[in-house]
Amino acid sequence: MEALKVLRSVSLIKLTKFLSVLALLMLPALAFPQAANPNGVNLPGMSINFGQGVNLVDSIEVLMLFTIITLAPSILILCTSFTRILIVLSFMRQAIGTQNMPPNQVLVGFSLFLSMFVMQPTGERIYNKAIQPYMNKQITTTAAIDEITLGLRAFMQKQVRKADIGLFYDVTGKTAPNTIDDVPIHYLIPAFIISELKTSFQIGFLLYIPFLILDMVVASVLMAMGMMMLPPVVVSLPFKLLLFVLVDGWQLVTGSILRSFNP
Repeated sequence: MEALKVLRSVSLIKLTKFLSVLALLMLPALAFPQAANPNGVNLPGMSINFGQGVNLVDSIEVLMLFTIITLAPSILILCTSFTRILIVLSFMRQAIGTQNMPPNQVLVGFSLFLSMFVMQPTGERIYNKAIQPYMNKQITTTAAIDEITLGLRAFMQKQVRKADIGLFYDVTGKTAPNTIDDVPIHYLIPAFIISELKTSFQIGFLLYIPFLILDMVVASVLMAMGMMMLPPVVVSLPFKLLLFVLVDGWQLVTGSILRSFNP
């Protein structure tokens, strides 16, 4: 019996070795089926070439294009009307005191569509002078980028304040140009952002005033009634919502935001 067990173990070991060798021999055929079957479907090939037959200028242009695509969210937020609209809507929500109502996703989406409405003339200009000619291969990538920059400059120059532009010339000690068209883009963009922040905070201050007055009235009434332990915010919140709905607040706020942009 012991001898029979030993023979079975030896046979099992030999069988395992045989299957392992067979699998190793079949591995190239499994990995490269086109060699075994010339008439079959071949996998697509890829070659990488360094130095020979490669235009370095074209490679740099592609790299610049991908860089611009990476910076697209920042351009969308900071070089358009999106910043002002989102900040004003956030101030509106805080002034009412509804905490997370409307949610952030709703405010961001609403700000995005309002930005599309405000930037529609600029978008048409960029499409007609940059994107469409580039897609038709009428202009180069560099020319398309220049046209996009000119379109955004035209919008930002209408909204930026001269004092904000002068700030950066005072910091650098350079002489300011005679016209705003001569201001470099790396001066214009931060000046535009400062102008947008200032304008949005001014609008937010004006939105706070009526709700602040309502809070003060409610707090005075509660104090006169001796209800000092009751937070005034709890009582004033329904009245704020009622006031906001009666005056059609969202329409007024949206109209004020849209009219605040220089055409």
